[in-house]
Amino acid sequence: MCGFAGLFGSTPQSEADLSAAAGRMAETIVHRGPDDAGTWCAATCGVAFGFRRLSIIDLSPLGHQPMSSASGRFTIVFNGEIYNFPDLRREVEGRGARFRGHSDTEVLLAAFEEWGIRESLRRVVGMFAMAVWDNADRSLTLIRDRLGKKPLFVYHQPGLVTFGSELKVLAAGPAFDRTLDRDALSLYLRYLYVPAPRSIYRAVTKIPAGHLLTIRDPRAPLPDTTPYWTLDEAARAGLANPFGGSDVEAVDALDSLLRDAVQSRMIADVPLGALLSGGVDSSAVVALMQETASRPVRTYTVGFDDPVHNEAAHARAVASHLGTDHTELTLSGEDALALVPRLPTMFDEPLADPSQIPTFLVSQLARRHVTVALVGDGGDELFAGYNRYAYGLRSLGRIAALPPVLRRAAAAGINALGPGSWDRLYSPLSALLPGANRYRLVGEKLHKLAAVMDAPTEAEGYRSLLSAWQHPETLVGGEDLEDDTLRILRDAWPQRLLDRMMLADQRSYLPDDLLAKVDRASMAISLEVRAPLLDHRVVEFAWRLPSEMKLRDGVSKWILRQVLYRRVPQPLIDRPKTGFSVPLDRWLRGPLRTWSEDLLATMSSLPFVRPEPAMKAWREMLAQRRPAGPALWALLTFLDWQAHWKAT
Repeated sequence: MCGFAGLFGSTPQSEADLSAAAGRMAETIVHRGPDDAGTWCAATCGVAFGFRRLSIIDLSPLGHQPMSSASGRFTIVFNGEIYNFPDLRREVEGRGARFRGHSDTEVLLAAFEEWGIRESLRRVVGMFAMAVWDNADRSLTLIRDRLGKKPLFVYHQPGLVTFGSELKVLAAGPAFDRTLDRDALSLYLRYLYVPAPRSIYRAVTKIPAGHLLTIRDPRAPLPDTTPYWTLDEAARAGLANPFGGSDVEAVDALDSLLRDAVQSRMIADVPLGALLSGGVDSSAVVALMQETASRPVRTYTVGFDDPVHNEAAHARAVASHLGTDHTELTLSGEDALALVPRLPTMFDEPLADPSQIPTFLVSQLARRHVTVALVGDGGDELFAGYNRYAYGLRSLGRIAALPPVLRRAAAAGINALGPGSWDRLYSPLSALLPGANRYRLVGEKLHKLAAVMDAPTEAEGYRSLLSAWQHPETLVGGEDLEDDTLRILRDAWPQRLLDRMMLADQRSYLPDDLLAKVDRASMAISLEVRAPLLDHRVVEFAWRLPSEMKLRDGVSKWILRQVLYRRVPQPLIDRPKTGFSVPLDRWLRGPLRTWSEDLLATMSSLPFVRPEPAMKAWREMLAQRRPAGPALWALLTFLDWQAHWKAT
């Protein structure tokens, strides 16, 4: 895992000046690659690359980047891993290729020489972002992996293109326009992240997952990106060719795919471990790792001093059963407060998923011992794991069919009590229910139900479950945007609501929130994170599975659970879903209150936000009348980010 930077300009510069510019840009992301650095340029073409290396495969100088192909046609900077590079190497060696080292980068370049860029991308299995200079046709190609695990930002002004692994790379380039994209800010306040291809800056775009961008003239407007693989195509192919075997055959097929995905991600020339929450996804990954490993797998988890949000005991029980070498860390609100000042530099595009804090801290814990860690990300999106999927299927259509006056009255009735009051009312009933039927944070869930009841359509009802600010336009002005998520939910295809919900999450929430969070948090501490459940072959198989193999009788991730039950006793796993959550409202009312109020006081001097709705939400959160923690965290994170990066 590494980081890169680069520029492609029309203004003549010397080789020394180009190399120096690329080197300065790359120095901003030393955390992504503390082991080695390099630059390359073609001054006559105005292109230069800078690179920071975190050595994982081939630790020798033969893995150094930027790297050129044997003929000199292609030069690459590459962030990520190609997991099937041993197979590709054997194939191109059979066609006459010869190698100096054993890095996946050298294999990738040989594949480009043999098959070209686009065809090679169809053959690789991996996570990556890359910039490739083709000296034969004087073109720059920027590429992002199928699921968007690795980031790639592009800045353009007439005569200059800069690109890199993080926004801070572009800010350190020869020129940079810090003008905000107000629509992107509105989407961020709704979803807690900025959906691709937008970025928080008007002049910057993100390469979408599974796309490439080829640039021949930096003076011209940026061409459109083109896909080499898309989730829509995977979904269409899978739904058109559903799996026709029995339950047992389906579980066997998924088991085999996951074993291969996990084993291929355990290849490394450095120490390796796993982040374990004790939930279905990470437990399945660790169980499959332990089957393959010759010694106990190193596992890491974080817990909280708030018992409502603490799942460390579940992770500990799974680790004990599997026999892993387990390490645990307990967090407090003070730990969060200590990390908050680092967030604007770590997340140089604002991202307000509050689990960014435990994600960084568990990455930091793991990095004491390992350089690579496997995770369970992707299981919820692929196998219908979120509570909102089951809830949506049960309720959205029924709610949307009710007369608006009844829905509004019911919403008002729910909102009349704060979430804490609902929790106290529910507590005596909870004690009478079986463990699997008990719910956490009932008050928050009821307030989400109230937001659904206020929504005019089924699609907007589901979007309300995803929204921190239900109406971000009241904060930043403008209109309610019809974003990509809403378009998917409104579309006639896929026909089933569950499929539309999962497709919307896979296309936006997964790459732009979850994977971005994990990338920034882990790479801030120089830890490479690998997600075997998001092997694209697993994704394609998941789309072939009938809905009842994902969500059956109210049980989420049914098929993934069956894979896990072969290795871990069912009672260790079956419990209400928690997720990697944090006690955000309590933190904001407690150790983060002074920080929060200082930031809120700056709103009157900024043209980006209107203070009145924000202060109303703050007062309601303090009085525990409204679960506004995520919405306020999004706003506060943005205000802190803006103060650091001086966006205009």
